[in-house]
Amino acid sequence: MTEQESQILLIIFGGIFLGAIMSSFVVAMVVLHRQRQVQNKQKINQLQTEFEKTLLNVENEIQQETLTHIGRELHDNIGQLLSLSKLYLGSSKPEKQAEGRNLITKIITEVRGLSKTLNLDWVESMSLQDFISQQLQKIQETGFCETSLHTNGKEPSFPKDKKLVLIRVIQECLNNAIKHASPSKIEVNIPQNPGEYQIHISDNGKGFDTSVKSEGSGMYNLKKRMETIGGKFLVTSTPGKGTEIKLFLPN
Repeated sequence: MTEQESQILLIIFGGIFLGAIMSSFVVAMVVLHRQRQVQNKQKINQLQTEFEKTLLNVENEIQQETLTHIGRELHDNIGQLLSLSKLYLGSSKPEKQAEGRNLITKIITEVRGLSKTLNLDWVESMSLQDFISQQLQKIQETGFCETSLHTNGKEPSFPKDKKLVLIRVIQECLNNAIKHASPSKIEVNIPQNPGEYQIHISDNGKGFDTSVKSEGSGMYNLKKRMETIGGKFLVTSTPGKGTEIKLFLPN
């Protein structure tokens, strides 16, 4: 075999070897890509399952709170109004009977208002800002502490399920401040940030050391709930200097 023939064979075998390497590389990339597709699909399914579970828990919690509220209203408010209306309507004085009829009208209005809270349709009709404003007003009316709400910009439109989870997270943040922080003021800020909706909830209460692991799972659950709707939960706090919670959700 001549030197030229040896070089040709070397080139041929080299080409075959390089082709085999390239083929193996392509096959490996295809297999890796399919594995990633399967992993991504599994991750998406897991996130969907977590979101559905979170949504179900949130709906159950809100409905349970609603039933508790309705029971309290029926006993303390509507029950008292019915008793008064019965006394007034049983009176022989026209002015008392008129007052009884006015009370019946008020009772009807109150019952209609309660009936609307039995389902979650109010979530779609109420903006987050209105919901936060109502919650803060309720806190202030109790005399527990001062509250304030600062907004900047138009509120984006969120699907009902995401809004429901966000509403529950906001409720829990406010409840935690009331139960654990003993603040004299709770403040909510909604800054304008293109591409990302933010809610900042702060109080001037006791605060806590975030580096110390809590015995409860409250903060962890709130963080996981925000993650299920594609958001983020960030808390900063210092003992004696209050707490600030920031909720981030892409528009």
